Amino acid sequence: MADSVKVALLGCGAVGSEVVRLLHEQADDLTARIGAPVELVGVAVRRAGRDRGDLPIDPELFTTDALGLVKRDDVDVVIEVVGGIEPARTWLVEALRSGKSVITGNKALLAEDGGSLHDAAAEGGADLYYEASVAGAIPLLRPLRESLHGDRITQVTGIVNGTTNFILSAMDATGAGFSEALEEATALGYAEADPTADVEGFDAAAKAAILASLAFHTRVRAEDVYREGITEVSAADVASAKAMGCTIKLLCIAGRTADGGVSVRVHPAMIPRTHPLAGVGEAFNAVFVEAEAAGQLMFYGRGAGGAPTASAVLGDLVAVGRNRLAGVRAASESAYADLTVHPMGEVRTRYHVSLDVADRAGVLASVAGVFARHDVSIATVNQSGRGDEAILVIVTHSAPDSALAATVAELRTLDFVRAVASVLRVEF
Repeated sequence: MADSVKVALLGCGAVGSEVVRLLHEQADDLTARIGAPVELVGVAVRRAGRDRGDLPIDPELFTTDALGLVKRDDVDVVIEVVGGIEPARTWLVEALRSGKSVITGNKALLAEDGGSLHDAAAEGGADLYYEASVAGAIPLLRPLRESLHGDRITQVTGIVNGTTNFILSAMDATGAGFSEALEEATALGYAEADPTADVEGFDAAAKAAILASLAFHTRVRAEDVYREGITEVSAADVASAKAMGCTIKLLCIAGRTADGGVSVRVHPAMIPRTHPLAGVGEAFNAVFVEAEAAGQLMFYGRGAGGAPTASAVLGDLVAVGRNRLAGVRAASESAYADLTVHPMGEVRTRYHVSLDVADRAGVLASVAGVFARHDVSIATVNQSGRGDEAILVIVTHSAPDSALAATVAELRTLDFVRAVASVLRVEF
């Protein structure tokens, strides 16, 4: 049997500790699958002397010098589960340039500057794997970059953040408002103490950039992704969605445009309850992929957590280990298409607009006139209530998002519109 595959682990938190446990518990199976034993030669942490309970690891392996660990000559593979941009970028670029393969779950770094990592991997002839960066244990990125590599993907639509999906699912099931549902998510451990990255859509936007880059052979960065969170979604919005036979989900949507470019966006949207994504509840993730030859595919499962994410890391480790023993490397980055990423204003969408209006003659005609001036076609109109409780709900046909935004902006200026109660996009 060949010599061992020597691994340096950067980070030993929720994910890193599960990686250590799985390396220990599945040692024999990993040896059989790779063709050589896996040897953990060092673990970089912030505090080397911290009590880590019954973690099956020699305390002598802990170090606070991550860069020194990465530079060691006896390291074959670097696994990074620390997160953040720096110093993780410095560590991984150093590893890749020196020929060490890298496995990372760092979605923020991949979305902001994945190009630097891919360039360093090409320079050093090393593998870069990152299945754990999107949707936890769900096997998603490898199918996009390998199994579907011979097909032409047209759209990727997904629920890729468990926290927001739990919140929206709770609002749909109980009628609760956003704040109440967030409190429940926090109490159950689904939301961080500071949930900003989740509820404002930053986490999903980073994942959308990674998915779009793989699906469309184009470098897409987080800054290219249009982003809206769910903090403005109200119980009334959820009730309106139900009345339309819809539910509200925070979606990442990456698709080809008519002119050959791509659009990438993250925002809450109403979707029909008949769509497969509508039934994805609680903290689960799902990604719906559409390709010209393969048709429609859906990937579903737990999208976060220490054990599911560690499972994805070890899957990458088996692939990397096999490559190193065979003296080969995985296929390099595929960014040949270099498609134009269009801004949100050029994307065609549909709107659901709820207006709190004065109940008087001519209101409906005036509102319709505003839509007509911006060349936005109305699909349905529903008016309910009287007097101070008059509500006008409009659903539009597809139109450029910039035209819809301009329409809503003008509606806000009308004296008989007391408030634009909500604006949501409608998908499918």
